[in-house]
Amino acid sequence: MAESPRCLCICADDFGMSAGINSAVLDLAEKGKISAASGMVRREAWLAGARLLRRLEPAEFDTGLHLDLTRPAHAGGPEPGLGGLLARTYTRTIFAPGLQADIRDQLTRFEDAMGRAPAFVDGHRHVHQFPVVRELLVEEIARRYPSSPPWVRNTAPGWRHGPDSLKARVIHMLGGARLAALAARRGIPTSSRLLGVYDFSGDMERHQQRLSEWLSACRTGDVLMCHPAAGIMPGDPHGGARLHEYTALRALALGVGQYSGIALAPLSRCLKRG
Repeated sequence: MAESPRCLCICADDFGMSAGINSAVLDLAEKGKISAASGMVRREAWLAGARLLRRLEPAEFDTGLHLDLTRPAHAGGPEPGLGGLLARTYTRTIFAPGLQADIRDQLTRFEDAMGRAPAFVDGHRHVHQFPVVRELLVEEIARRYPSSPPWVRNTAPGWRHGPDSLKARVIHMLGGARLAALAARRGIPTSSRLLGVYDFSGDMERHQQRLSEWLSACRTGDVLMCHPAAGIMPGDPHGGARLHEYTALRALALGVGQYSGIALAPLSRCLKRG
């Protein structure tokens, strides 16, 4: 008997950061090349993009909150480094009431713009798994959505070979296992593993090679994150890589040829299958 296809969620991060990112994400969604998008509700392109995201059928496409705790001081400015946030969360000196208010505000902004709860929650630069953040986030999800909680992104590495594997392991060490355990205790579903971690280096050929490796390694319940853009935003250190990702994903054909055993779907559907 033929094996069932592996059910993979390809999620575009950073929606709302710029018009070029929004354009690429919406194009890929409409072409059936991705099955989820993660929105930054405090960025300047969010509201205009959210109006277009609402046209996508929720049963066919997961739209979630990309929790954003390292916003620029002014629109279009550089993002602050992660060092300060890491120090405050790991020493637990961060102002918890302010952080809690920020988490609640971002969830409310998502609900107001989309007219529904997020299908999932993850974190820009994986901040959702940091100490204090993860506890407050899990508690807020459990309080806010007791009967049907959104799934939460698990950062467990899905690719353990080559130079990019070290970055994937370091990301998960920043709190991934603790977050998954907290979510499990509160009955909040999580994705299985995270693919798509790399250092944003290399040319188009190298990115296509990486994409092929991630797809070959995927299992049902995994999330392959991506960061496509149709244009380069001034000051974006990853602008060139975003263009490569967009081009590679537009050409991607799952379900045929070497990828015949992979079915693209929103993770909410993959979890129901599992």
